[in-house]
Amino acid sequence: MLHLRVISPPELSDGVLEVLDEAVGVVNLVVLPGAARSPRGDLIQVDVAREAANEVIEALRSLGLCTEGSISVEEVDLSISEAADRAQEAAPGDGDDAVIWAEFSQQAEDDSRLTWAFLAFLAIATQLAAIGVITNSPILIVGAMVLGPEFGAIAAVCFGLLRRDGHLIGRALRALAIGFTVAIALTFACALAARWLGWIDPSSLIDHREINFIVKPDKWSFIVALLAGAAGVLSVTAGKSSALVGVFISVTTVPAAGYFAVAGALGRWSDMAGSSAQLGVNIAGMIISGTVTLLVQKAYWSSFDMRLSARPRRI
Repeated sequence: MLHLRVISPPELSDGVLEVLDEAVGVVNLVVLPGAARSPRGDLIQVDVAREAANEVIEALRSLGLCTEGSISVEEVDLSISEAADRAQEAAPGDGDDAVIWAEFSQQAEDDSRLTWAFLAFLAIATQLAAIGVITNSPILIVGAMVLGPEFGAIAAVCFGLLRRDGHLIGRALRALAIGFTVAIALTFACALAARWLGWIDPSSLIDHREINFIVKPDKWSFIVALLAGAAGVLSVTAGKSSALVGVFISVTTVPAAGYFAVAGALGRWSDMAGSSAQLGVNIAGMIISGTVTLLVQKAYWSSFDMRLSARPRRI
């Protein structure tokens, strides 16, 4: 279940209540006239089945509440109520499969921004991957894969392609491009310093068979990227953050960036070409499959949305 808190100007409250009374999957409706002070208006609270939330949110937005009032949405961790159970049964589909498009849109906007935190996490992850490459440590490389924050920006690109939003696509690609450029540059500088100190030399990358997959992209690399992109989008839209960790471990974007920086510092040009190809293959594959996954989800839930209001409420 989702909990909606609506602040509505008095003149819009009748329309809000009409929407909530007619919608499927709505329960625990509470109205407090004049309770809101900033912005001023009526406070209306309601629980909505996750699978019915899109229609309710869009109907409320169409009333102008985004400018005249406020709509807040949060997850209900525990609901002990037979009425809530009946509301969920009345709503079509399954809550675990539902995509809350307004929530995903907000997340995509946030993840497409270039922030200091994004740069810091990506730079640290890339340097950990570089150390893993030098020491031939798959454990360090896996840790770097989990730490990397790049999937949020990739998901934002997918959502931008779905909405045909050039601004969102451009901002997310800019975050990826600048983020990886900064991370690689910092790692390259550290690798040069390590070479100057005599800690590493061109032979440091020889016979590291356990991590050769980072610089040898093939058909399996692309297939893994496709699967990871689909799984990543599903985990984000379904709110299954635990599954997203598996996505991070599956693709070698950050390790490829780390290997590229180390290979550049050591003058291993062929390895630089292989790792850059691996990075490109992974990002492209995830964008393709992520966008297709969103298209499938949109088509699937559109069939439910068209008949959501037509079904009787059994609460």
